[in-house]
Amino acid sequence: MSLTDVLSRIDQDLPAATDRLLELLRIPSISTDRAFKADCDAAADWLVADLNGLGVTTEKRPTPGHPMVVGHLDGPGPHLLFYGHYDVQPVDPLDLWDRDPFDPEVQDTPTGRVIRGRGSADDKGQLMTFIEACRAWKAVHGSLPCKLTFFLEGEEESGSPSLVPFMREHADELKTDLALICDTGLFASRVPAITTMLRGLLGEEITITGPSKDLHSGMYGGIAINPVRVLARIIASLHDDAGRVTVPGFYDGVSELPDDLRAQWQGLAFDHARFLNDVGLSHPAGEVDRTPLEMIWSRPTCEVNGIIGGYTGDGFKTVLPSKASAKISFRLVGSQDPLAIREAFRKMVTDMLPPDCSVAFSGHGASEAGVFETTNPAFEAARAALSDEWPDPAAYIGCGGSIPIAGHFQNLLGTTPMLIGFGKDDDQIHSPNEKYDMESFHKGIRSWARILDALTRA
Repeated sequence: MSLTDVLSRIDQDLPAATDRLLELLRIPSISTDRAFKADCDAAADWLVADLNGLGVTTEKRPTPGHPMVVGHLDGPGPHLLFYGHYDVQPVDPLDLWDRDPFDPEVQDTPTGRVIRGRGSADDKGQLMTFIEACRAWKAVHGSLPCKLTFFLEGEEESGSPSLVPFMREHADELKTDLALICDTGLFASRVPAITTMLRGLLGEEITITGPSKDLHSGMYGGIAINPVRVLARIIASLHDDAGRVTVPGFYDGVSELPDDLRAQWQGLAFDHARFLNDVGLSHPAGEVDRTPLEMIWSRPTCEVNGIIGGYTGDGFKTVLPSKASAKISFRLVGSQDPLAIREAFRKMVTDMLPPDCSVAFSGHGASEAGVFETTNPAFEAARAALSDEWPDPAAYIGCGGSIPIAGHFQNLLGTTPMLIGFGKDDDQIHSPNEKYDMESFHKGIRSWARILDALTRA
């Protein structure tokens, strides 16, 4: 018996695999709302039962929040860990859904068959692609080709408050040779991809205070300092004319893209004009000497996410505000130090304050970027396996967002993470009418079977 037999079994079992996913999707495991605590428990119980049925010794582990699902299966070869999350986002606004979000179904659409329902793409559908690959392998061979640990979380959509303490407490149990994470997507909805770069994130909120109260602009305009004007000058100073961030030391730890990776990204033929046109834009606005994909995946950013100051209601009010505030985020890459950048940013702002103004700072998270070395032979083995399944060859890509769990595996456990997912750009995750393409589900299962085979032979 061979990999071909496993792939055939996956094809034959697809209707039953789809039914199992639909059953899991019917459980409204919304982690952010305490009203759904019992449903989160039910989703964990469902997964425990399913994995135990595959011969995986699995338990529901309590946390101060929602439980973790941890399972172990002994075997030969490398020791792999698979991570996914069973909780889902809230469904609001409910009136924008075309059907009950927890009454999932397979639908025919102009672009193909899809599984419609909350959690179908993020992350229950992705999670089940790996479990179904294991099910088919076990059915054909009677056992799995390597030692496996399953680590399934129930709080990812609510900030994972229990995750780091749990990982620290159970570090010895969770350390493996490689951690597989299925919470990403295809590039341009068609190219299979392994995400090897994740940007870190630093959030800062600043509040500038001038006069002790709001002032009449006719009486005080010109002579009194206006915090909105001070804030505007600070924000305008954060970038130079070439789009570079001006915070002192900001680019410390930012490396240039390796030539081989640059060539691979160029080969993706990213249509940045279409990417921008989809949101009503036409011209890239970042660093003028960088390609669009570099700006999204491998370059750091500084963005203003919100400004508040003065009168913002209907009509007009001639007032000089007492306070003005802004929320500013930094996406980080390479080995940039978020705490050093926070200190430099705060000093820069403080140094720019004129007389009669003060500033208060509030931090909103600080996480480092993740860079995963593709020199590990497992990466090329997995990339070749993905290329064998999909029409386009697989690529190493970056991710503009942040996936903290990958960094936790690397920093807390010393385990290299490998991020592979099969979502598409139009899956509408976190939004009404979320879906997961049947192609993604089917070929995702087949892809994991190929990857299991490749990693155990690498």
